[in-house]
Amino acid sequence: MQAQGKDRSSPFTNVIRLIAAGAAAGVLAAAIALPAVGGAGVTAKSAMEDLNLKPENLDEPPLPERTILKDAKGKQIAQFYFENRQSTTLDKVAPIMKDALIAIEDYRYYEHGPIDIEGTIRALLKNMTSGGVTQGGSSITQQYVKQVLFNAAETDAERAAAIAPTFSRKLNELRYALAIEKKYNKDQILEKYFNIAYFGAGAYGIQAASKRFFGKSASELNLVEAATLAGAVQNPNRTDPNVSKDSRAALLDRRNLVLDTMVLRGKITKPEADAAKTTKLGYKDTKFPGGCETSPYPYFCLYVQHEILNNEEFGKTPEERKKRLQRGGLTIKTTIDPQMQKAADKAIKKWVSTKDKPVASQAMVVPGTGEIKAMAASRKFGNNKKKNEMSYNVVADAKHGGGGGFQQGSTAKPYTLAAALEEGYKYNDGFPSPAGYNAPSYGAFRDCKGNRVGEPSHQVRNSSEGGGGFKTLQSGTWGSVNTFFMKLEERVGLCKTVKMAKKLGLKRADGQPLKEFETFTLGINETDPVTVSSTYAVFASRGMYCKPLAITEIVDRFGKAQRFKPKCSRVLEEEVADAVNGILSGVFTKGTMSGVGGIGRDAAGKTGTTDGYTAAWFAGYTPNLASAVSIGDPRGAFSHDLIGVTIGGRPYGYVYGASISGPIWKQSMIDALKGVEPAEFHPVNMERFGGCGDICAPKRVEKDEEPGDGDGPPDDGGGDPFEMFEMDGGNRPITPAN
Repeated sequence: MQAQGKDRSSPFTNVIRLIAAGAAAGVLAAAIALPAVGGAGVTAKSAMEDLNLKPENLDEPPLPERTILKDAKGKQIAQFYFENRQSTTLDKVAPIMKDALIAIEDYRYYEHGPIDIEGTIRALLKNMTSGGVTQGGSSITQQYVKQVLFNAAETDAERAAAIAPTFSRKLNELRYALAIEKKYNKDQILEKYFNIAYFGAGAYGIQAASKRFFGKSASELNLVEAATLAGAVQNPNRTDPNVSKDSRAALLDRRNLVLDTMVLRGKITKPEADAAKTTKLGYKDTKFPGGCETSPYPYFCLYVQHEILNNEEFGKTPEERKKRLQRGGLTIKTTIDPQMQKAADKAIKKWVSTKDKPVASQAMVVPGTGEIKAMAASRKFGNNKKKNEMSYNVVADAKHGGGGGFQQGSTAKPYTLAAALEEGYKYNDGFPSPAGYNAPSYGAFRDCKGNRVGEPSHQVRNSSEGGGGFKTLQSGTWGSVNTFFMKLEERVGLCKTVKMAKKLGLKRADGQPLKEFETFTLGINETDPVTVSSTYAVFASRGMYCKPLAITEIVDRFGKAQRFKPKCSRVLEEEVADAVNGILSGVFTKGTMSGVGGIGRDAAGKTGTTDGYTAAWFAGYTPNLASAVSIGDPRGAFSHDLIGVTIGGRPYGYVYGASISGPIWKQSMIDALKGVEPAEFHPVNMERFGGCGDICAPKRVEKDEEPGDGDGPPDDGGGDPFEMFEMDGGNRPITPAN
């Protein structure tokens, strides 16, 4: 607190006082004091020159400001911050708050220059006699300078130097203060001080402090609240109300001291102060959560966070991107749609419990733009293992905070189908598909490096013994017949199938190259719902691949907007995509989803169950929206399979793609598309894809060609309600042949 009473001394008395101070405190004290006194003559000038005590420009980097994430409708969904700060203007700070702060920190603020001489001399005398810096005496301008230097420090050593109890630091502070008062007027400096000051409890700046302490804006503060915050500024760590009862008691004492000081300065009356002292501290401990854990959409929030941290479009270095996210004061508009997110959350909650160890996850993507509209999972995000929380982004890949993903299963078969149609195959082209398939010993499969792959001793089987027979592109897909797709991939070529999958955007969740074994078509690669949704969106958009898009606009603290448009390219002929849609539409009426049914509008998709029932998928789409749902156990898919499990309170002998993932997809898509005008798939060019080529079906087909053959569960006698749905065998990676 500064010296009390008005300064009524004459200039002569001031000089005598300064000479006395100089004798007591040495040349430094005189040098600091003399520049502010007129008529001191050559002595003062010489002292200033010796100590170089003249204005020095201060670099004022932007203050760390919180970054806000908003959904597609403009509602805040998360925030990131290095310091919880919400800068405001002086006219939005209650006048009583200004009076309280000035009274206790620098009561002659509007009267003196950059240095409060009396306060400084008094502090210097105290410090000299104590052997160190024990008393401040700094003006608000000097305090602002110190805060700027501290905030600009990048290392612990720099931060320590910014507040070091040395006279050299004090000299530098004074030089900067001289320049600051030339650059700004008093109100501007006070506004800057209000925004930079730390008040304790993790609150930086008066606006954040007002909300943190009292749950209201700085413009609404009353006398008691203003006195409390003014008292917190001097030593916010000692008076932090979150620390202990002692710290709250210390804050209460400081508040009462501020009230007494305001009486002394004539800002309030004694009865007003006495009445204010009878009130409790009133600290509300208003939470200001940061990060994704408290977001209503934590998995999408994680995706956005990692998109910024990993993408050079948002900064040249990882450190620059992190600083921009935490300190930049950005407003980030995202693609997440509240209605579609709610639909995904609701459907997952119906089928899978938050307490279940297996986790269901879903992503929704817009065909033709790549906009991610929903990212949901059955388990809550967090680090509390006792509450069965997930600590990583199970909906996305490792690059976006995810893990290793789950094997894709038969949702990978449409990539082979698309490659075959692109090669000229027709709907009724087909071949006999036996119950078991062994890779030919002559090296029929080669990866994209030309290496022979395939283990002849490993047999791929359908799920039941009579599941063979002649299958076409249509019936083989509808029934998800493993041996049919192995033979189709053999004829089309493994490398062409892999290249098709890559064109459509397929990537492994762990970021490693795709595994190129002969069972590629059966979905041996671990992936994630965002990626799979994006690959299926290519079919929905008639051949356009769009990179998943989560951020549409970033507005910086100065209002400058940076907009992000979809990044799309044609990867598939329109007519080939139409042909894929035509076949995959039949999965709902003639295939493995016939027991679940469609959604009342044009839709196409594919179930996927992995070898050993380690994971189950459904991926599907309409012309408006694509989505993929996976379920698996993150503790380890092969060590914790989906056999004999209870999920969502329902017992399952075996979990197939249509057991849980399919119904989740159906319900969520119906709700997500409410209010969206139905769109139809483009008609298939039957002149190009109808009929058959050189491998037509025989005139007489075997009886076991109905949908679902070769893809149902084994006959366990259990009467599983999903016994018509697929089981995809042979999905384990196989060591390449020598």
